[in-house]
Amino acid sequence: MMMRSRNKTCPVCEAGARVLDYKDERTLGRFLTDRGKILPSRLSGMCARHQRQLSTAIKRARQLALLPYIKGYGQ
Repeated sequence: MMMRSRNKTCPVCEAGARVLDYKDERTLGRFLTDRGKILPSRLSGMCARHQRQLSTAIKRARQLALLPYIKGYGQ
């Protein structure tokens, strides 16, 4: 028999937020790895719509230097 993992619920849907904001660096930082990569939806538990919004928001925040492209670089 195969073990089935339970479906994760989207943390953004649970919070009731409709849109992810690029200026909210604390929320966006939760979905980055220790190296600064964007977590995939299978690990973060995001639905497809919010995963797309997340990646766009993180990329915008990086462009405006709110989030680093690479964490821990040069330290």
